[in-house]
Amino acid sequence: MSTPFPFTAVVGQDDLRLALLLNAVSPAVGGVLVRGEKGTAKSTAVRALSALMPEVDVVPECRFSCDPASPDPVCPDGPHAPGTAGQSRPARMVELPVGASEDRLVGALDIERALSEGVKAFEPGLLAAAHRGILYVDEVNLLHDHLVDLLLDAAAMGASYVEREGVSVRHAARFLLVGTMNPEEGELRPQLLDRFGLTVEVAASREPDQRVEVVRRRLAYDADPDGFAARWADEEADVRARIIAARELLPSVRLGDGALRQIAATCAAFEVDGMRADIVMARTATALAAWAGRTDVLAEDVRQAALLALPHRRRRNPFDAPGLDEDKLDETLEEFSGDDDPDPDPDQGPDGPDGGGGGGGQPEPDEGPQGDDTGAPPEAGENGQPQPSGAGEQSAVRAAEPFRTKVLSVPGIGEGAAGRRSRARTEHGRTTGSRRPRGALTKLHLAATVQAAAPHQRARGRSGPGLVVRRDDLRQATREGREGNLVLFVVDASGSMAARQRMSAVKGAVLSLLLDAYQRRDKVGLVTFRGSEADVALPPTSSVDAAAARLESLPTGGRTPLAAGLLRAHDVLRVERLRDPARRPLVVLVTDGRATGGPEPVALAGRAARLFVAEGVASVVVDCEAGPVRLGLAGQLAGELGGTAVTLDELRADSIAGLVRDVQGTSRRAA
Repeated sequence: MSTPFPFTAVVGQDDLRLALLLNAVSPAVGGVLVRGEKGTAKSTAVRALSALMPEVDVVPECRFSCDPASPDPVCPDGPHAPGTAGQSRPARMVELPVGASEDRLVGALDIERALSEGVKAFEPGLLAAAHRGILYVDEVNLLHDHLVDLLLDAAAMGASYVEREGVSVRHAARFLLVGTMNPEEGELRPQLLDRFGLTVEVAASREPDQRVEVVRRRLAYDADPDGFAARWADEEADVRARIIAARELLPSVRLGDGALRQIAATCAAFEVDGMRADIVMARTATALAAWAGRTDVLAEDVRQAALLALPHRRRRNPFDAPGLDEDKLDETLEEFSGDDDPDPDPDQGPDGPDGGGGGGGQPEPDEGPQGDDTGAPPEAGENGQPQPSGAGEQSAVRAAEPFRTKVLSVPGIGEGAAGRRSRARTEHGRTTGSRRPRGALTKLHLAATVQAAAPHQRARGRSGPGLVVRRDDLRQATREGREGNLVLFVVDASGSMAARQRMSAVKGAVLSLLLDAYQRRDKVGLVTFRGSEADVALPPTSSVDAAAARLESLPTGGRTPLAAGLLRAHDVLRVERLRDPARRPLVVLVTDGRATGGPEPVALAGRAARLFVAEGVASVVVDCEAGPVRLGLAGQLAGELGGTAVTLDELRADSIAGLVRDVQGTSRRAA
């Protein structure tokens, strides 16, 4: 095994190191989620922590790392006799790969032996290997939701349960859970964010001297890992000894009523849902006191605990800015400072995670010319005539408030990544049939298995009760659930879309669809067209935050090169199909349908639209035409795309017209 980079040699990243150390002192804190851009030492710090963890005593030959002093009474490898001589080994750090299966995570039962012999033949998974150590999930936001659910349930209960067709196995699974993610690649669902005890935001330093030191240490480590680690051995030993001392002191730390009131008041002030935040803050503040060598929790511990435990819990949707308003935090702590707190000064703690002090969201831009339709250029008229070529550019307008949209889905049944939009064949969902297993059996269809085995019982020598089951009889259950799609937004940003403040409503509608895409675990992309060309404003990504930011800054003006927008969208889908062929696309074209850019713009747009029909791409046209004179061009375009058209009003989930016109019913391209 290669020598890990020393934990104490990591430059900066104070919040990251502190959060990891607090979990090492008290695993009850609930783990840590590390959010940050690539190349910020997230993985390096986590791997370095494993070398600092104290060694653990285990029962020899136990695959579940039972403690000889108090072995698990229901350990699958047990029972272990009390007082069994143990052996020491380093605490493990187990990595969960993004592409891991459920069996790889929780373990697998040999269904064939269980049915034919009645034997619980269990192969432990990564949760068993991580017991009493560290479980590290890099890119946790890319992990399938059902795996994250299993992972966090085990972390919360301290045990893992595997149940298959009435056969069950339980084993202890207590570990320090660490997840890292790049927010640009998509967010975790809020209910999953809440299950992580702490979160930290990390970013590369902008100080030249600090960046120089990072490079210097990394080059020295790469040149001689063992020699570099030896130079930091004393610092590593000091931190390891401090972790052990803090663990021993932790039961003696007193969490007074004053500190508890500050914790409760802080969670209430920031309108955090549920009570998990209060409990995590209490455990974190206690661990902070033990780490500092104190037996009393101070206001500075409560403040630092809030900065680590609350930012990810106060986000109501993916467009909220991360961070915590530190001025508001200090005011709350001061207001509820208690007499039993020896030192209520909130200014003594370490700095909070990056992004604090900014409040709950982005400040609203001042009202200005962008909100005034009197500056609309002449080409923004509603008479249906082509705009003059000298059309000017307007500043970006603010999006209207988002709303709950009707469900747009892709017809047919897919086999893409798990999600919540379109029908698909998945590993989880309702059972629709059975088939012979391809590879390892994961979901047994019991009735089909019995039906396959029954005709052969006499030939297998079975004349009495019971059933002889062989591998050829096993049947895999086929299931149907939902998949996530690639939702490609193609947005018309021409001058005609800017009239009468229409672009504000359009942006609000696209923002609403982005929020819906986030909730349904889709990938999203953004193509815009205006003037004489089309641009890929955002290549397909899982980050709806990035799409919302690009949408907000989108200017308008100029002619309408509709054909160019459709052709650019077609190119994006072609490339993405090579990267992710199982993920089906849904094109959402937002336009009034007027084509004015280039020679024969209407004919060119029609030919471009028919490319999508030929490839069976599902599409929806959001008709943005307004005013007393309506030409119905968006509806005609939807027909050429083989899709359907919905108006901005019909896009709302509570619209009666929207309920009548369903995109699935109008498409004739059933899979």
